[in-house]
Amino acid sequence: MLQINQLKLPVEEASTKENEYSALLYRIAGSLHLNSDMIDEIQIQKKSLDARKKPQLFYVYCISFKIKNSSLEEKILKKKHSADITRFKLVSYQLEMTGTKKMLHRPIIIGMGPAGLFCGYTLSKAGYCPVIYERGKRVEERIRDVEEFWKNGKLLINSNVQFGEGGAGTFSDGKLNTLIKDKNGRNREVLRIFVENGAPEHILYDSKPHIGTDILSKTVASMRNKMLEWGAEINYESTVTDFRIEKNIVTGIEINNKKIIPAETVILAIGHSARDTFETLYHHNIPMVAKDFAVGMRLQHRQEHIDYIQYGRDNRGKSFPAASYKLAAKTAQDRGVYSFCMCPGGYVVNASSEENRLAINGMSYSGRNANNANSAIIMSVTKADFGSDHPLAGIHFQRELEEKAYKLGNGSIPIQYYHDFTGKSGKREYIKEPFEPCIKGSYIFSDLRSLFSDSVKAAFIEGMTQFGNIIPGFDDDYCILAGVESRTSSPVRILRDTVYESEVKGLYPCGEGAGYAGGITSAAMDGLAIAEVIAKKYYP
Repeated sequence: MLQINQLKLPVEEASTKENEYSALLYRIAGSLHLNSDMIDEIQIQKKSLDARKKPQLFYVYCISFKIKNSSLEEKILKKKHSADITRFKLVSYQLEMTGTKKMLHRPIIIGMGPAGLFCGYTLSKAGYCPVIYERGKRVEERIRDVEEFWKNGKLLINSNVQFGEGGAGTFSDGKLNTLIKDKNGRNREVLRIFVENGAPEHILYDSKPHIGTDILSKTVASMRNKMLEWGAEINYESTVTDFRIEKNIVTGIEINNKKIIPAETVILAIGHSARDTFETLYHHNIPMVAKDFAVGMRLQHRQEHIDYIQYGRDNRGKSFPAASYKLAAKTAQDRGVYSFCMCPGGYVVNASSEENRLAINGMSYSGRNANNANSAIIMSVTKADFGSDHPLAGIHFQRELEEKAYKLGNGSIPIQYYHDFTGKSGKREYIKEPFEPCIKGSYIFSDLRSLFSDSVKAAFIEGMTQFGNIIPGFDDDYCILAGVESRTSSPVRILRDTVYESEVKGLYPCGEGAGYAGGITSAAMDGLAIAEVIAKKYYP
């Protein structure tokens, strides 16, 4: 098979799958000076939107295809073309099951977020019959609990946006892109498994794949059902409250302060909000360090404004997606400021998981059709901000911010117009009047300036000013801020060696909570990596 790169189509020509296929076939045939009936098995490998010549918009493709007369392939490769033609090579994922050691106990996975879910899925399919302990509920019950929380404010500390089957990513935009290089095929394998369980096929080739919280919850349930069919055991409302460690080897875990489970292989896929588990691990002297992360606020604009600025069109129609952005700045004090988890057509959501503390996140459904765009605008924080290099100092820092946010809103999400936050007024060039926020959970206007130190506040305003020079109107007066975004990543890294194992043998720190991932896909890929390690050590 061959591959053609940098093939362009105007977005209007890709309005339907049939139109897109016909247009791609015509372009490929024209580039190769062949009749279209000589080309077969066209598959999109990568697709991205090019808005550099807005309002003219193009999709840019990488396409694999087959020449029906295979003897022509070598001639085509040797001939000079205006297009970039290469041999097509697909990196195929393989789980190498070369382990020779017998397992005394089934492998245990703590947590069923993306890392634990994909590790469990892979091990289950391979016949290792893992046992999973998840402190929250099944995703269907969890959705009802979260919606009830947004409606009446009643928080369940083990069934919320952070905890439960599917992990924190279940209530997010469902973005599946990652910056990790995919030399082992793990990225594509994660996407393939999602598609195998009901996600749309286009995530396999979109440059910025997303499925939205509504589809993501269904794929999680489908994966769980297959795992159960393959012999996995899943225990819900089962919090790991202690560990049994002898001579630096894990020998068991304690569930709900009662039941002791013997273990020799324990995968720690605990997520970034399992603060009680971090504390337990620390008391057992599990090697860990405080990790730099970032905190900030959610910023809302009207989606139609972001669409217009990014696409140069008043109405984007249905030919291309709600516009997104990705921004980064460095302040005069050398503090990083950047956009994070941008949600086109999405909602700001109450993502709290502890009593009397408030944290927020962003979320979109698959259609991304809410009125507003939102993104976290976050500032990097380090040990200098924590005031300590203690491994759990970042957790203490997060909790202080969340306590302040809770008090500001009396339990509701505190929000504020940007000009009130800066204390300045008059920049209303693009956003001329207030607009309604899109928020899941109660909210109230408050003074967010008291949340942060002067240094962090100054960095936020400086970053916003820089972003306003890139996206006009980004820092207009009536932009809406909400606080506090404190759970951007884990504040802790649980140390592991080159084969993903802790200094305590049999303990495998995994995913975002352990400090080795930064989103749904990278966490899932880390889960696959841990499954590979198990399969190379043990036989099923």
